[in-house]
Amino acid sequence: MTKKILPGLYVLLLITMPFLSFSQTDTTSLTDEKETLIYVFDIREQIAPPAWRKTKMALEQARKKNADLIIIDMNTYGGMVESADSMRTALLQTKIPVYTFINNNAASAGALISIATDSIYMRPGANIGAATVVNQQGEKMPDKYQSYMRAMMRATAEASGRDPEIAEAMVDERIVIEGITEKGKVLTFTSKEAVRHGFSEGERKSIKEIIEKQGIRKYTIIEQQLSGVDKIISWLISPVISGILIMLIVGGIYFELQSPGLGFPSAAAIVGALLYFAPLYLEGLAANWEILVFVVGIILVAVEIFALPGFGIAGGAGVLLVITGLTLSMVDNLGFRFTLGQLDNITRAFFTVVSAALLALVGSIYLGKRMLTSTAFGHLALDTVQARDEGFTSSDDSYSSVLGKEGVAQTVLRPSGKVEIDDEIYDAYAESGYVNRGTKVKVYGYTNTQLKVRKV
Repeated sequence: MTKKILPGLYVLLLITMPFLSFSQTDTTSLTDEKETLIYVFDIREQIAPPAWRKTKMALEQARKKNADLIIIDMNTYGGMVESADSMRTALLQTKIPVYTFINNNAASAGALISIATDSIYMRPGANIGAATVVNQQGEKMPDKYQSYMRAMMRATAEASGRDPEIAEAMVDERIVIEGITEKGKVLTFTSKEAVRHGFSEGERKSIKEIIEKQGIRKYTIIEQQLSGVDKIISWLISPVISGILIMLIVGGIYFELQSPGLGFPSAAAIVGALLYFAPLYLEGLAANWEILVFVVGIILVAVEIFALPGFGIAGGAGVLLVITGLTLSMVDNLGFRFTLGQLDNITRAFFTVVSAALLALVGSIYLGKRMLTSTAFGHLALDTVQARDEGFTSSDDSYSSVLGKEGVAQTVLRPSGKVEIDDEIYDAYAESGYVNRGTKVKVYGYTNTQLKVRKV
């Protein structure tokens, strides 16, 4: 009897063992479910060098932490084409999946960056599109710039598996897509339209909702945290602050030339140059040769003023090199090879440099006059008048004795300097405002202890 039962038990065991094994394996997989590491950073500012720097740092940090997913929290109206191109290239090349959560707007350069990511989710009521290239006044740029942007949008859409014609229509109002856009209107999608036409994976109210609807149950979110130094660098490389630093450099040089001697103006100019070039160099924007061009330009300007006054070539070349060094340091370029997008940014950088320099010169001239005549600065200049009718007179009659005489400028008069008359050296002020050293001059008057002279 026992011998007949045993074979039956063996058969039963063989039948049930696979199910027992499966049940045990399934329980283990649920217990040991892998935790998903999600790296989140935001783009809520203008697309410019600080945004590109933040993106570059985020991608590197996510890679080092072995993140499984990157999510961009975006709300931007766009910005600089060059920075957007760098950002979209980096996003296309990263091996970690990247999602964009459009938290209101992804306009212009923001649309290009969004399209470069693997998935786009939009908050209800959000928008994406309107990627026409415009200048700083908001005016549409010539078609060669639009053609470059169309190509970038099309290529990015192709790389991320989206409709390239729709991407192109976000730049060019001439493109007509039946049922989507009509001629004469640049395409912009609402959140529902983007979902309907396959340009967005869905509407979501938050990043948490994106994660949970992906079926991710166990996850950890790491948010980008910028250090104080990172924030300072990002602040310094912004176009506005760069313009202010250029004004400080130019203004410091101007005041130093008006009052020669290594003092506060030159120190301010040096500090301005360090704050301008250092962060740009650290970010790889300013190359060694671009900084060298700036330094050589400053040297040539100094040579023009102190060694070769009035000649013009050294000074003109120096000013050109200073502007070139300041401009190219703001642009991410390799030598003198530039793309069309980079040429646009060179134009913007040149406009920033020249505008800041002109403002600095005008402001310095105005401030220089105000500081010497206003009492708001605690009487920087002596304003007491020693009138002749009150009994005051010069203790040296030699000034009146040289009236009408001719002499030679011993230094450059800018407009003040030194002149030699009858083998005597006098302080003098040039009527013309600038007199080269060695030029003959004639005395036509004097104020206190300073002769007034003009060229012979």
